[in-house]
Amino acid sequence: MEVHAILKELAEASGVAGAENAAADVAAKHFEPYVHQIKRDLLGNLVAYKKGASRRSSRKRQKVFVAAHLDEIGLMVNEISENGFIRFTPIGGFDPRTLWGQTVIVHGRKDLFGVIGPKSPHLVSSAEIQKEMRIEDMHIDVAMPVEQTREIVRVGDIISIHRHLRQMKDSSYLTGKALDDRAGVMCLIYAASELQSLVHQADVYFVGTVQEEVGARGAVTSTYELVPDIGIAVDVCHGNMPGVDQEDTAELGKGPAIAVGPNIHQVLSDKLQKLAGEFRIPFALEPSPGATPTDARSIQVSREGVPCALLSIPLRYMHTSVEMVHTQDIVLAGRLLAQFIAEVNENFLQEVCSYE
Repeated sequence: MEVHAILKELAEASGVAGAENAAADVAAKHFEPYVHQIKRDLLGNLVAYKKGASRRSSRKRQKVFVAAHLDEIGLMVNEISENGFIRFTPIGGFDPRTLWGQTVIVHGRKDLFGVIGPKSPHLVSSAEIQKEMRIEDMHIDVAMPVEQTREIVRVGDIISIHRHLRQMKDSSYLTGKALDDRAGVMCLIYAASELQSLVHQADVYFVGTVQEEVGARGAVTSTYELVPDIGIAVDVCHGNMPGVDQEDTAELGKGPAIAVGPNIHQVLSDKLQKLAGEFRIPFALEPSPGATPTDARSIQVSREGVPCALLSIPLRYMHTSVEMVHTQDIVLAGRLLAQFIAEVNENFLQEVCSYE
């Protein structure tokens, strides 16, 4: 599987929270060779179903739910000024300092290329330099007269960051936008391909969830509908970088991180760690003392509760347009995920549900 090519297609697709269709279409195309059915639910979640080998009826087969979110952070038009400049508000968590000088696509009646243009340093006073950067003070320039802009763009239109996925000098490192969490979606596709050569008793639902960046909403509804026996979220964690404490990060290129903590079922975390050892897959432990900021928090508390695990791919520069991952971490996470799914059977579920 050409991880770089598929991930490039995934990451460059537009998929701001609440408008994930383009990203979902790309993911569906790459899931299709490995699953039995693909659908979109009422909220927009992409559900790729792979039937298990168990001879039990579909109502009695174990269900494994694996989620990675399709959506990315983005912007929304909230004003078109009299001189044609577009004002905007964030969708998801942005540091305003990362927005100056970005190129964007305004998704109006047709797509418009634009730039978030800062003042030239020659025109900035010393007092302005000291001021806090605010999104309210920024604008997008589409270089069109106001009348023409208003014919194409309306208040409420979505704006996505424009950035191509690039390989670094070491081609295993990739940088671009939306790798949080298209890297996780890539991991699910890789796991689905790995399961082609493994026997798995359980039915598997690979779910590309929507609106994770604005409250993990897609995970709420899809888990409720599918009623899984086990849930696994695949997301990103902070990769090692200067200025950040080592215990808060995982090293890129050294495998995925396996979460531990109250959001995570101990038996599932232990099983992932054991399988990683058996298959010589390096990993880090990710201590999470509360609810994780991922789909795992929604999966765990669905209906009467779902035993949940979290597998994370180390990523640098989260929530910027230059997020960075290592392809080996995605591949290793996908292999580990596939081996875990192959181990799920009735006996394992009894162990998960036992509190003795």
